[in-house]
Amino acid sequence: MRLLFLGDVVGRSGRQGIQDRLAKLREDWRLDFVVVNGENASNGAGLTAGHANLLFEAGADVVTLGDHAFDQKDMLTHIESDNRIIRPINFAKQAPGRGAALFTDRRGRKVLVAQVLGQVFMKRAFDDPFSAMDDVLRRHPLGGQAQAIIVDVHCEATSEKMGLGHFCDGRASLVVGTHTHVPTGDAQILPGGTAFLSDAGMCGDYNSVIGMEKAEPMRRFVTGMSKGRFQPATGEATLSGVFVETDDRTGKAVKVKMVRQGGRLEQSGPE
Repeated sequence: MRLLFLGDVVGRSGRQGIQDRLAKLREDWRLDFVVVNGENASNGAGLTAGHANLLFEAGADVVTLGDHAFDQKDMLTHIESDNRIIRPINFAKQAPGRGAALFTDRRGRKVLVAQVLGQVFMKRAFDDPFSAMDDVLRRHPLGGQAQAIIVDVHCEATSEKMGLGHFCDGRASLVVGTHTHVPTGDAQILPGGTAFLSDAGMCGDYNSVIGMEKAEPMRRFVTGMSKGRFQPATGEATLSGVFVETDDRTGKAVKVKMVRQGGRLEQSGPE
């Protein structure tokens, strides 16, 4: 199976990049299944129902969220009517939506997509991500009901992301970090056969401070004072993420490549 995961979509720039490029990437790279993290797609904080639909129309099969899952209030109800949207599994117990679900690719193969939030350096204490993921993976053994498993680890600390990668090794096809908006250079297949990348990076304008116009973040760094809200940068987006090819029999990764398409960053992909 040929899988693509794209990191946090940030604002209009990220949305436009997805609209402009994803359909062609699906065709050129013969992709079977695409997951996009969309939690910053609407004005840099959260995801509206309309923007979720735009990501699906552009070629995403599943959209994951994160700690800003419900910053856009219509997502509180929309997520219950669209099961292609996944929120963190260890979010508040009364939160709407699902943190893991089985999907079917275009050839009828089953793909489990799950998302979990980290605890280290996060603004609020979420439930233990390790026990949450253990429960999901015990119920969905790789190569059994699920022919591929993609885990979105939405964390601040790279150490926690790496810990979760090793914890899931051999039990998932791909464990990929999101949230920090900066792509890391450690794409690899772990000893047990799980593809891993500490952070997918963002789909947004990299002439920015993690996707935001530079003036306000720089003011806060330099003066310690704020003057206004962060606003998403509007230049051309780089689509950042990871490509994985898996063995249909075992569900384990046989190939992993970092993805950077368009915008300012050095270009890379599976071919």
